Amino acid sequence: MNADQGLFMPLVLGILEGFTEFLPVSSTGHLLLAKHFFGLTQSKTFIVLIQLGAILAIVTIYFAKLGLLIHDALTGKAYAWRFALSVILACVPAIIAGVLLRDFIQGALWELPMTICVTLFVGGIILLLVDRMPKRETYDDIYHFPWHLALIIGLFQMLSLVPGVSRSGSTAVGAMLFGATKRSAAEFTFFIALPIMTGAFGYDLYKSRDLIDASIALNVAVGFAAAFVVGAFVVRYLLNFVSNYGFAPLAWWRIVVGGAGIIALLMMRQA
Repeated sequence: MNADQGLFMPLVLGILEGFTEFLPVSSTGHLLLAKHFFGLTQSKTFIVLIQLGAILAIVTIYFAKLGLLIHDALTGKAYAWRFALSVILACVPAIIAGVLLRDFIQGALWELPMTICVTLFVGGIILLLVDRMPKRETYDDIYHFPWHLALIIGLFQMLSLVPGVSRSGSTAVGAMLFGATKRSAAEFTFFIALPIMTGAFGYDLYKSRDLIDASIALNVAVGFAAAFVVGAFVVRYLLNFVSNYGFAPLAWWRIVVGGAGIIALLMMRQA
């Protein structure tokens, strides 16, 4: 991030990261489109570092539940170990694919705004259809998701490596298609976000270690704080929102943003 942009840019990007990270709208896609259309330039290192704020937002809101799960696992309660296995199964496919494809994704796909807009638009239509289609809702307790459902969710999560798809969106669609309620689908994405985002943060931090210096410290601090505060707000209220309204409003958000981006890019090409 350029120093002459002041603190406004990292503040806006931190807010955008925190607001979109846990919604099925693709935080990476929004950040990259903000760069392309509005000149909100940011380094990949900055994006990596402010994600920690969103990670800590989950930990803060789910601190009590996480503490209880750890306690129950250490005292030998079977449900806690089954849930831990489900989370691991849901994370492994994306972790493997992320490590193998990281350089290609961040090198090639991050530079294709039309691809991002198309995936936002098409993903919004898919999310809207899945949200409205009649489904047999078999699983409403994330602690009792069967292993095959967790693995299916993990396979769907691999799609989110393409910018614009959305990690929470792909996992929610996979969960709902195979019997999870909307609320449980959304909540399960929070728990699998912790190891996925922490692992991605650690790996990207290691890969970008030579690019980190004191010159971006203040920008990162502002973006980190904004991502944490806004992310905590979203995590706190998203489940009730989904329970009351479903995913349709967020699907329309994707459709509008993706459609507007496609139109803008086509007009720019003709200009």
